[in-house]
Amino acid sequence: MSRYRNLALFLVLAAVWGSAFMAIKAGLAYIPPVLFAAIRYDIAGVVMLAYAVVVVDDPIPRGRTEWTAVAIGSLFLIAGYHVLLFVGESDPAVTSAAAAVVVSLSPVLTTAFARLFLPGERLTAVGIVGLLLGLVGVVVLTQPNPNDLLGGGAVAKLLVFGAAAAFAFGSVLTRRLDATMRIETMEAWSMLGGALVMHAVSAALGESLADAVWTVESVAALAYLSLAASAVGFLIYFDLLDRLGPIEINLVSYVAPAFAALSGWLFLAEVPTVYTVVGFVLIFLGFALVKREAIRAELPRLRGRGRLPGVRDD
Repeated sequence: MSRYRNLALFLVLAAVWGSAFMAIKAGLAYIPPVLFAAIRYDIAGVVMLAYAVVVVDDPIPRGRTEWTAVAIGSLFLIAGYHVLLFVGESDPAVTSAAAAVVVSLSPVLTTAFARLFLPGERLTAVGIVGLLLGLVGVVVLTQPNPNDLLGGGAVAKLLVFGAAAAFAFGSVLTRRLDATMRIETMEAWSMLGGALVMHAVSAALGESLADAVWTVESVAALAYLSLAASAVGFLIYFDLLDRLGPIEINLVSYVAPAFAALSGWLFLAEVPTVYTVVGFVLIFLGFALVKREAIRAELPRLRGRGRLPGVRDD
């Protein structure tokens, strides 16, 4: 059943990253935003470096290419994305729904960057329609208030948009560089490097550890974000990035809000509405359009007529 491994990992990643929005919002009530993000990756980076030491023969990047990959991961995937996201979400005008919609632009932005840097990753017209259809599904699912989305908190929402752009750009550059070091090494050093950058930004903004309030809720939010969403999440992310490419793996942005809605129903008694159902359907249809060739290739195997060939679509 190894052919379903990518799908299983994709769903796990969507689940932990989707629920991370709730943890971020909870922690921001107690800890300054950039400092919050920096401490998150202090913990995650140390955990992942310890893991890399155990599973990798040489857990230290070697040569210019590998250190360049670490620098890209530190600046764009870790520091750039999280500084902009945490500061943007700290604005009361930026609701979780609005942030989810803006972050879900990441696959579209990734496609645009891939057209510039990775000609082999280009989408066809049908694939682009699939991406846009998935985005419509996210909008329906989260039900943002159009007046609020376009009105108050415009600067903060632009920061969240910048976070999505930084992550998409970093994904494409990492793929283009094609460094040969192990995923565990890449992740650990990128987290530590990103944490150092964020501590510098936090200090420049005048944030202080004395301003943080340590409660059960804030500690729980920090622990979940550090271990589940960061350490485990990025390990899965880099693995799937290598297997699927930046366009397809960033479709997780479409599925994560669905898991946020599901977790709200299970743990907060938030009953899904008709908009939730329609949003799920649109997201599924968009994903199906982008993955149509792989799905078509899988059908014969399901009917007992063959095996899944190694087809790359869009």
